[in-house]
Amino acid sequence: MYRVPFLGRAHRYREDELNLIREVSQSATPLTQGGYQKIFEDKFSKYIGAKYSFAVNNATNALELSAQLCQFKDGDEFISPSHTFTSSAYPFIKKGAKVIWADIDPDSRVVTLDTIKRCVTSKTKAVVVVHLYGYIIPDIEEIAEFCREREILLIEDVAQAMGTEINGKKGGTFGDFGVFSFHSHKNITTLGEGGVLVVKDRKYADTIPMLRHNGHCGWDFERENYWTPAMGNVDLTELNGEYLMPNNYCLGEVESALGAKLLDRVDEINREKRERAIYFIDEVTKVSNLLKFHRVDSRMHNYHLLVAEVRGGKRDIFMKKMSEERGIQCVVQYYPLNRYDLYRKLGFGEANCPNTDIFFDNMVSFPFHHMMSGDDFEYMLQSTKEIILEIES
Repeated sequence: MYRVPFLGRAHRYREDELNLIREVSQSATPLTQGGYQKIFEDKFSKYIGAKYSFAVNNATNALELSAQLCQFKDGDEFISPSHTFTSSAYPFIKKGAKVIWADIDPDSRVVTLDTIKRCVTSKTKAVVVVHLYGYIIPDIEEIAEFCREREILLIEDVAQAMGTEINGKKGGTFGDFGVFSFHSHKNITTLGEGGVLVVKDRKYADTIPMLRHNGHCGWDFERENYWTPAMGNVDLTELNGEYLMPNNYCLGEVESALGAKLLDRVDEINREKRERAIYFIDEVTKVSNLLKFHRVDSRMHNYHLLVAEVRGGKRDIFMKKMSEERGIQCVVQYYPLNRYDLYRKLGFGEANCPNTDIFFDNMVSFPFHHMMSGDDFEYMLQSTKEIILEIES
């Protein structure tokens, strides 16, 4: 048993949130496609600063919708970081595009305008950028402008970075699509799963409701009885002269109601995690520079995860000591996507991403969830400092 496991229960709902869950789940209202979904979407749009927000059952399906809306043709390419979770990339491959892997910056661990430019060709149709670890990409404005000038669609994967901002503008509002996650390991969660897709263009906003909910729409004639021929029509959605097949990516009413409620304290959670992360980083770096952190004491970072590069090729001994001697389960994230069997078998096993390889081969991710007790956090901090001194002695 680990005293401080990497994965565990990451959230504690407040009493008013639990009461809301009970109230909605036991009410007479439909448990899907009801009023709470609209409340959540409107409140999310106001919070994030976007025109159009659509609740979905998870962020991967928000990415699936984004990929579908890209309307890829034969030969089209998209750019994605190799250093990210797999669902940032495979939805776009499923829709027929070829992936070109982009490298990360060695200090921030996210893509940059420069690493993206190196991958752009005449076949580039879309760019996926990932605000990884909870850090908004510093030059996201420049990336968005670059894509606009070249008529390249920009998808922001903000699954880990909700609430982060630059110059008062939040992540997810710079590109054509913004994807958010409320998975159980994120800073807020709608009962384990959930997501939101934000779009800028009205044509996408008009298309998504039918795509999200099985192609449901009204009949184009007046029915004599509500049951004749059925309670509703289903049809294909048309976008840019092309028909799109529907999906079922709906988020339930209980999750939507909870999501709207949690928006009231997401900034508080982000602030608390950021303050705790900065304290940890400062205390550890007073002892040694063996661990290379990315320190950002602003709303650009919400510290969804707390990661570091272990210098000197000593990552494995550090993790082994933390695990076996202190009961602290650190992990390694994220396996470069081009190394996975899935992408190799699809012909995407090659990547020119040296910074990605170096960081992954030396990185460590600490247990760092919002529900971690103060005692466990202090134990992890003291253990980290002591293990570092042991290694360096």
